[in-house]
Amino acid sequence: MKKISVVRLIAAAAVYAALFVLGASLGMIHPACYAYAGTVLPLLFAFTYLFAACSMRCFGAACVLNGVTLIAALAAGEGDIALIAGLIVLALLAELVRGLNGYGTRKGVRRSFVPLAFSFYAYSAHWWTDTEGSLAAAAEEMPAGYAGKMETVIGNVPLLIVMLVLTVPVAVLAMRLAEKALKKQTASLK
Repeated sequence: MKKISVVRLIAAAAVYAALFVLGASLGMIHPACYAYAGTVLPLLFAFTYLFAACSMRCFGAACVLNGVTLIAALAAGEGDIALIAGLIVLALLAELVRGLNGYGTRKGVRRSFVPLAFSFYAYSAHWWTDTEGSLAAAAEEMPAGYAGKMETVIGNVPLLIVMLVLTVPVAVLAMRLAEKALKKQTASLK
């Protein structure tokens, strides 16, 4: 791998991690914004992933993106088992799909982005895996009434399922948009 590719990969990982912070910050608007940001964030994740995948034509692009995000989250005290397991499993699944479809192919990048697109849900999963702890933390850290709104969002499991399902077409659309915007990188793929 060329030195410039490493620099580009680190830059993409930093942007990717910053997008997680952006998604988490949406919770200040309303708890639903935080809970379901994972459905719309792939519209931004796709650009960093395509850039990283074109910089790293071997195993590791998804692992680097989710790995840097995981390290940043753990350093900020935000890591729990759902986040750790989720980011690792989704990155490895993306790498497996990309490897099976070709590291240097559009098909490999497109298909591997679908599992990676769910990564923000690994971050917000603690609401459903540790509801009591999440509500207690919200009551302590957030403005009055936030925990009540949050409890309503957590209890709406059908909407969560719809949002998870919608993540797939959003991921496909996002990668197509990224390919159009990053024509130079896309042209280098088979």
